[in-house]
Amino acid sequence: MVILLLINLLVSNALTLRQEKSILFSRVVFTGLISSSILGFINLYVNALSNGIGLYGGLFNVTTFTQAFNIFILLISALILILTGFFPRKVIIKKYSSLYHLLFSKLSYNKNVISNKTGEQFRIIEYALVIVFALCGSLFLMSTGDLVSIFLSIELQSYGLYILCSLYRDSESSTASALTYFLLGGLSSCFILLGSALLYANSGTTNLDNIYIICSISEMQNDHIMGETINTISSLYLYQPYYFHISLIIIAVGFLFKVSAAPFHFWSPDVYDGIPTIVTTFVAIIAKISIFVFFLELVYYTQYSFLSYSWTNVFVISSFFSLIIGSVLGLTQFRIKRLFAYSTISHVGFILLALCMSNTESIQAYIFYIIQYSLSNLNAFVILVSVGYTFYFYIQGNEKGYKGQKIDKESEMIDENHSPIQLISQIRGYFYVNSFLAMSLGITLFSFVGIPPLIGFFAKQMILSAAMDNGYVFMSLVAILTSVIGAAYYLSLIKEIFFFKHDYVINPVIYKEGSYMVLKGYITYLFSFLPSSKNISTKQANSQVEFSPNDIKLSSSLSSVISVITLLLVAFIYVPSEWFNVVSILSLSLFKA
Repeated sequence: MVILLLINLLVSNALTLRQEKSILFSRVVFTGLISSSILGFINLYVNALSNGIGLYGGLFNVTTFTQAFNIFILLISALILILTGFFPRKVIIKKYSSLYHLLFSKLSYNKNVISNKTGEQFRIIEYALVIVFALCGSLFLMSTGDLVSIFLSIELQSYGLYILCSLYRDSESSTASALTYFLLGGLSSCFILLGSALLYANSGTTNLDNIYIICSISEMQNDHIMGETINTISSLYLYQPYYFHISLIIIAVGFLFKVSAAPFHFWSPDVYDGIPTIVTTFVAIIAKISIFVFFLELVYYTQYSFLSYSWTNVFVISSFFSLIIGSVLGLTQFRIKRLFAYSTISHVGFILLALCMSNTESIQAYIFYIIQYSLSNLNAFVILVSVGYTFYFYIQGNEKGYKGQKIDKESEMIDENHSPIQLISQIRGYFYVNSFLAMSLGITLFSFVGIPPLIGFFAKQMILSAAMDNGYVFMSLVAILTSVIGAAYYLSLIKEIFFFKHDYVINPVIYKEGSYMVLKGYITYLFSFLPSSKNISTKQANSQVEFSPNDIKLSSSLSSVISVITLLLVAFIYVPSEWFNVVSILSLSLFKA
């Protein structure tokens, strides 16, 4: 994937004009990711027959389980690249929408104004390349089999994310957020490196398979000598068990920083809010999937408790704080991306709760929750970006510059060009601006809440059922209560969207004497020798066309992604067996491996 993409990007760089390179690069990478996912699907059967393949002397282990999540991450990344690979708006005129006109004529208009060709995301040519390298780190991390490859993989992923956050050079908030992310990410990497060094110092090996064998031997030895005294037990241990627990806890703390789990969450609201929304989409989804998949394999093979405690108890503590902090602090937010950040922290609490229990039911719930939440989160951010594009012809009545009024200081927006939708008040009454997008966002928010029959309800139900069966009654009660609290700020968004009138007015740029300014374009026939154009004069062949702002629609790329993901969230109740079968096969493949 990397070699082919680099070759294609170099060729594209040599053959394209500069202003088109960013879009072309995104499309090349999009095609490469789709092709790689197809190859991964073909290789699923090879890995299933061989129970996995070891690469580079045991540094990486490719199994059916890791290959399936490779495909999932590649597809999610391809959907994210659609945001920068296609223009967000298009002109649709019914009179000229026939198949004949689509094939043999061309509408020329001011594309810079209507399709946003001069947008910042279409002028940064490094965007797609940085995503490729960050994606490589994610894929390596899920298949890692050694302490050395763990650190190299997480750093490759993290460096890509740091650069991605700071790509918008003219954005002060983006640069500040990237610096915050870099400093705290470096701190978390120190924890991972320290834990790995302690683990190596005690076990004498960096290979995870060897460490798993040591854990198994120590556990069997512990069972064999349970009747002996504590001193005898300690003397008979081949390895010091508390070293393993301390080392793994330090490594876990480093990774919990990366996934913004409480109490290590303090960087995520500021970073999510400061960086552009298109970058937030990648940072909030891809980085977490790879770490959670790695966590599942690590916990499954080191679940043995040598003494009366286990290192996985750190996940119970982090889950407890994440559920409470993500739900309670989200109630006070008025900036929508900060609200999504606290929402993510709350959902990370659910994921960590499933990670604490290591049995078939909890693993199935864990995998299912990761898949459905990644899709829901992607849909929410794509809709947020699309809402910003639909507001191109509107401004709020209290915005600075319209009728002499000024916007409130507490609600002042930063980097409006990069993240046009930042405040919850901006989507007030949005149902009356674009009802279809509003309904899609409403369905996604209901899925976050966990309202049946949407997919989010079944994900939470599976985790709570597994927790109750394993004796985590208190944590189940905390999860239920915090879900009710968290529902308050989701439902407040629903209330803002559907139950209030908006205060948007037509932008003064296209507002003239009480009516729309008529936009103009030209229809040019591509082939003058066609039968229908034989007797057309030169003036008619290049005829002027008038259209209104209502003829400018959201592009098919964005509307298709939103429609498909929303349909998946809604239609789950009709085809649940297919989802559950995939999750069951993945969990069984993990046990088999």
